[in-house]
Amino acid sequence: MQTGTQAIDRAAQLLVLVVESDESSSVGELAEAAGLPKSTVSRVVSALERQGLVQRQGSRGGIRPGPVLLGLVRRGVSGDDIVALCRDTLERLGEASGETIDLAVPVPGGSELYLDQVDSRHFLGTVNWVGRRLPHHCTSVGKVFMAFGAASPPARLERFTPATITTADRLAEELRSVRARGYAITIGELEPGLVAVAAPVLGSDGAAIAAISISGPQLRLDGDRLEQLGDLLVSDIAALSERLGHNPLTKGAA
Repeated sequence: MQTGTQAIDRAAQLLVLVVESDESSSVGELAEAAGLPKSTVSRVVSALERQGLVQRQGSRGGIRPGPVLLGLVRRGVSGDDIVALCRDTLERLGEASGETIDLAVPVPGGSELYLDQVDSRHFLGTVNWVGRRLPHHCTSVGKVFMAFGAASPPARLERFTPATITTADRLAEELRSVRARGYAITIGELEPGLVAVAAPVLGSDGAAIAAISISGPQLRLDGDRLEQLGDLLVSDIAALSERLGHNPLTKGAA
């Protein structure tokens, strides 16, 4: 019969294995690495999961650091962790909308970096954004970052298309609207005919640590459709934010 000290040691050993692993691990893999019975590992993992220290992801139920740990290191969460955390949501949104779904994070210099994408099911869609950096003021994810405390409006608003916002007052007014409804929209601001709607993944302090967007051609994404997709994004992403320590009862704007 294991003592309290043994139980703590085993929980700590497994938690270290999960945190130090570059990829998610199954119960069997953790048991082999720790030299423990699978039944013991399964019980310990379940206890750690109840406390938010680990979480299961993907169809295999791979075990990764949980929302409590990610919340503590919100500013230092790696791109790989964000991609793994958001992947199921991206796929679900892609299935529901049929359009291109992108995950982006803010980076220094007033731009965002695209980390992951689910392609549209249509022949007429958008390009692969992964690895690209774009300025905040002409993209839906950029407006989300500015509205939810992850970035400041740029000192100079470069015009990309005739639809691009070019005055600080207009941008400030739009950001207030983004905060109020929970998502941002761009229509032809980065490129004519390109439409996108995005919502934030919020951390424990209410600031956006990432954003997920739905984009496609204007001929498919009209006003009513954009509102529906915006509401869908806000609803689906709320669970992600809670896993990162965000309290939904706290106002999200920073």
